[in-house]
Amino acid sequence: MPGRKSRVFGGLLLAAVMAVCTAPGTAGAAADAGTAGTVPSVGTDWGRTGPYEVAVDIEAVHTFYHPRTMGQAGERHPVVIWGNGTGAVPGVYSALLRHWASQGFIVAAANTPTSNFAISMRAGIDVLERRNADPSSPFHGKVDLDHIASAGHSQGGAAAVNAAVDPRVDTAVPIQPGPLTDPDLMDEPVFYLAGQRDLTVWPALVKALYRDTDHAPAVYGEVRGAGHLSSIGDGGDFRAPTTAWLRYWLLGDENARGMFFGPDCGYCADGDTWSGWDRNAQALRIPGPAA
Repeated sequence: MPGRKSRVFGGLLLAAVMAVCTAPGTAGAAADAGTAGTVPSVGTDWGRTGPYEVAVDIEAVHTFYHPRTMGQAGERHPVVIWGNGTGAVPGVYSALLRHWASQGFIVAAANTPTSNFAISMRAGIDVLERRNADPSSPFHGKVDLDHIASAGHSQGGAAAVNAAVDPRVDTAVPIQPGPLTDPDLMDEPVFYLAGQRDLTVWPALVKALYRDTDHAPAVYGEVRGAGHLSSIGDGGDFRAPTTAWLRYWLLGDENARGMFFGPDCGYCADGDTWSGWDRNAQALRIPGPAA
């Protein structure tokens, strides 16, 4: 899209926090078995651990969270590239990223604590492209490079939008994103998440980014009672809705579609989760799931 100056200005500083380490993810017992060549369904319990055991590979530039046994039924795994908040490392968000991996995604988390320009995030796609083509790699032939999301928190939330200028990225999930981004540079579907009690990135700043995204499907969700650090660790109340969004856009999960789109969308009247909710005209054109 032609670039226009974003209407959002201001500063953002997230103090560095200590890495949170959690035990490896375990498979959710209630997941449907699915069919050969597909990632199994999880029904509608987006916050529950998915059907895959999780492995974590900590490397110099990226930390990879992925199903321990990839492609076990012939399926390929979509990709999520991740950007940290200012001063943070992937371990701060470990339980959330493990959760996504348990759902069948390969998460390439950039290790950088200054992710705003999304350079390391986008490089994660390059790494996975090489490994997917390498017969000696455990990723060989198991990465779904046709379905990629960018996601991140705070500075990394701005980076999630910045990463979506890459034509390989299909959707963005900016969680409490900082202001150093311009939504007009990307045209992918985007799910903006704010925290009702966030005093670092005020909800009004996130709402302004959402309003500036009038050229692509955009949804705005303001998590009730959430502060700026509420999404670290296991993601808190951000975990389930972000998982549903990723499952729809990367896996075509019709259960997840119904949470966001159509006249009876599941989240539209969910006052327990949201203190604010909005969908732009582009998102309103996306139909709900077939009856």
